[in-house]
Amino acid sequence: MRLNRVLQVGAVVMAAGLALTACGGGSGSGASGDKNLVQRAKDNKKLVIGIKFDQPGLGLKKPDGTYAGFDVDVAKYIAKQLGVEESGITWKEAQSAQREDLIKKGEVDFIVATYSITDKRKNDVSFGGPYFVAHQDLLVRQDNTDITGPESLTGNKKLCSVKGSTPAQNVKSKYAKEVQLQEVGKYTDCVTALLNGTVDAMTTDDVILAGYAAQQPGKLKLVGKGFTDENYGVGLKKDDADGKAAINKAIQQMEQDGSWAKALETNVGPSGYKIPAAPAIAP
Repeated sequence: MRLNRVLQVGAVVMAAGLALTACGGGSGSGASGDKNLVQRAKDNKKLVIGIKFDQPGLGLKKPDGTYAGFDVDVAKYIAKQLGVEESGITWKEAQSAQREDLIKKGEVDFIVATYSITDKRKNDVSFGGPYFVAHQDLLVRQDNTDITGPESLTGNKKLCSVKGSTPAQNVKSKYAKEVQLQEVGKYTDCVTALLNGTVDAMTTDDVILAGYAAQQPGKLKLVGKGFTDENYGVGLKKDDADGKAAINKAIQQMEQDGSWAKALETNVGPSGYKIPAAPAIAP
C-alpha cells in the first residue's frame, strides 16, 4: 500500500514537471525561450514583431486588419532573412513608452517602430541599424503662420507629443522653455488635438509628421525645419550579438538590392517627402 502511494506521488510530481516545461518557453513559438533571436527564428519559423499601429506610411493597422508602412516592410524583410515568412509573423503594437519593457519581458522578438537609438535606451536594449535617419520637426494647422520652428513656440503655446519619446522634452530644454507640453499615448491623439485646436503644434520626426499631413490635405502642414538627427534602429534583447549581426546584415542587403528605396518610395513618397540616402550601419 505504501509503495503504491509513493508511486502515485511520483507520478504527480513528474506530470507537474512536464506541465511546467511545456509552459516555460524553451522551443515555444514567437518570443518565448532563452535562445537568441537567430536560433528562435530558425527553430520556430515564427516571430513576434513590435510595430506602431497608428503611423501612416510607417506602421499602420488598416481597417481590414492588415499592416502597412515602411517599418512593416523593413520588419518583413528582416524576418525573411532570418528564415521566417510573413505568415509566421505576429504583429504586436509597440507604443513609445512600452518599447523597452516589451523587449526586456520577452513579449517581442524585435521592434521596428520609429525607434530612435539613444545612449539611455542602450542601457536596456540592443539596436541593429540604423536603417533610417529622420529629423525632428513640427506639424501645425494649415492656416498657422507664426510657428516657423521650435524657437517660435513662445507665449505659452501648447505642444503635443507622445509619452516615452524624446522630441517634446528636446524642444522644451533646448528651444522654448515656456512651452506647455501635453504628452499622450498615441500620435493620433496629438493629431486630433491639433485639428480641434486644443494644441498649437505637434512634434516628432519629420517622416512621421509627413504621413499625417498627407492624411489631412489642406488641414495640416509640416513646418519643414528639421532640427535633430534621429537614427532609427531595430530594438532587440540586450547583448544579443548574433541577433544584432543578423539584423544588420539584413538591413544592408535590403539597401543593396533596392528593396529599401522601393519601400520608402511606396510608403512615404506620395506625401512629397524627399527620399534620403540610406544611412551607414553603426559599428
